[in-house]
Amino acid sequence: MAILLSRNTNPGNATVTIAHSRTKDLKELCSSADILIVAIGKTEFVTADMVKEGAVVIDVGQTRILDSTKNKGFRNVGDVDFENVKDKCSHITYVTGGVGPMTRASLLQNTLKAYQRR
Repeated sequence: MAILLSRNTNPGNATVTIAHSRTKDLKELCSSADILIVAIGKTEFVTADMVKEGAVVIDVGQTRILDSTKNKGFRNVGDVDFENVKDKCSHITYVTGGVGPMTRASLLQNTLKAYQRR
């Protein structure tokens, strides 16, 4: 994704920064982003103070945590503190039903293309 967004084409021509959980000044870095794609593997790691007003937040993370109030005994939680971030950004993905269906659709499409090319 970073390579596609940083190419000198349309769409693209964006300044892309890649960070991880131990990046120095991560809070400041995240809060300056127009688009924040989060896949850090830590539940609710990104909080409202890390998100720029009006930013687009794409939460790729998904972790099952125990929850006795749910029929299945667990619930899925993302890497973004959804409840506290949702009102601050212009768009945000849900954890369940968010990025996952698109990932599966892309995987199936690429599998079909690979099969057809063999």
